[in-house]
Amino acid sequence: MALDATAFVRDGFLVIPGFKNAGEIARLRARAEEIVNAFDPSEGSGVFSTRDQARRSDEYFLESGSRVRCFFEEEAFDEPGHLVTDKAHAINKIGHAMHDLDPVFEAFSHGEALAGVARTAGLDSPLVYQSMYIFKQPRIGGEVKWHQDGSFFVTDPPSVTAFWFALEDANRENGCLWVERGGHRGPLRERFFVRGGEAMLERIDPTPWPTLDVATPLEVEAGTLVVFSGSLPHYSGPNRSSKSRHAYTLHAVDAKARYVPENWLQRDTLPLRGFAT
Repeated sequence: MALDATAFVRDGFLVIPGFKNAGEIARLRARAEEIVNAFDPSEGSGVFSTRDQARRSDEYFLESGSRVRCFFEEEAFDEPGHLVTDKAHAINKIGHAMHDLDPVFEAFSHGEALAGVARTAGLDSPLVYQSMYIFKQPRIGGEVKWHQDGSFFVTDPPSVTAFWFALEDANRENGCLWVERGGHRGPLRERFFVRGGEAMLERIDPTPWPTLDVATPLEVEAGTLVVFSGSLPHYSGPNRSSKSRHAYTLHAVDAKARYVPENWLQRDTLPLRGFAT
């Protein structure tokens, strides 16, 4: 697969249609459904929110880097705290170590094709730290505010790269990605870190976030892979449509870069590895 490394350096992202086939997607979606069906909220649960991430980051979230855990949509509950829909349609995401712990997710997340994409993006020695299955549920799928993934995976030098797989068609109606083309050349605006067991989101640069009138919507078909720099500002709106927008994301850093110990995601005894099988 010939990929344009020059375009990645210039724009901060690449869109690769048809990277995954229908069978691979079906297997991943079926496995995600099994995980949600087996999930017992009474054993622990969390709510995912980018608007108030620091306050909502409890042990359930902070320990999920080496586990497989489910997180509810922020709008899945009414004011008294009851689910507004059934459990299967109330989950925001599954995270964050399926790529290492689950055989179906492991197969989807590794292979020479992905290793080649990583090399195009400048990762010669990738280590995959995180996986997320994102549901973007119909009608209650939450907004993900403008952010840079490098805020959550700080390395020296900066190296985190995102691999975002569309598992369903994504468009403006159901909450597709929006990116600031070339915005990866700007500064890192925020840093999310943990100190003394407490998670904090710190503003480190006053540069304003882009607005949608200067952003590029990435309306893509299922099977598309979007790979983008951790410095690229991106956003997705709420899903108020009747259709979900399932996606799967991996985050990798360069093994040669220093991974900051105050990053929220820290592995315990689970070893890190790259994309090669």
